[in-house]
Amino acid sequence: MAEEQARRTGAGGGVPARRASDRGRYGRLSRERVLASALELVDREGLSALSMRRLGAELGVEAMALYRYAEGKEALLDGLVEALYLELEERLSPLPGAGAEDPDWRGGLHRIARATYDVCLAHPHAVPLLTTRMLAVPLAQRPLAVLRDHERVLALLEGAGLDKARTSAVFRAFTAWILGYVSAELRPMVDNAEESEPAFRLGLHRMPPHELPRLRETAPALAERGGPEHLGAGLDALLDRFIAAD
Repeated sequence: MAEEQARRTGAGGGVPARRASDRGRYGRLSRERVLASALELVDREGLSALSMRRLGAELGVEAMALYRYAEGKEALLDGLVEALYLELEERLSPLPGAGAEDPDWRGGLHRIARATYDVCLAHPHAVPLLTTRMLAVPLAQRPLAVLRDHERVLALLEGAGLDKARTSAVFRAFTAWILGYVSAELRPMVDNAEESEPAFRLGLHRMPPHELPRLRETAPALAERGGPEHLGAGLDALLDRFIAAD
């Protein structure tokens, strides 16, 4: 009993141990601080570096102190998705609400696409989570920031005067286009960063010339990012296909 009381109060005798463990080298912890530090760690060293123990070390607390803010590694990964979408909201603010027959619904979709692109390029190591966690987490259990993004897109499509069936089709295509485009932009292409000659830099000598002639020829162009201009052009083509074809 005495040991349990000592564990609860800690060495100082008057401050609960759990409350004391919440104070790291940067001050008292909060969910926002924990997620921000997790994202900084992933930005710096990649997803493989993230663990409760490592994050605790970054914050100057025991790993157990983090379980008040994330129940485990998977919850921490979901928190990173939340952090990305919260940053997206900041970049979009203020985005006017879409109403019935909104004349600028297309412009709103372009703003969302561009802001998503910018967030992803700012945090490339975390981008795979935007796909993998969505495959693991049911819709209703996704972070509220993610659901607000879905609602924002649906409101703009409603403003375009689409019925529910067309809205759901465009929503899927819009989401797939952005995530697919960003994934293509961030795919590693350089085989040897120390090489200055493009062919060796891309490792074209590793590709059988008789089996892969087109890929070898196109690889230098594929290594260049399409940027937001191609993102926007593809989005317009997609929207025209679904909407302007009426």
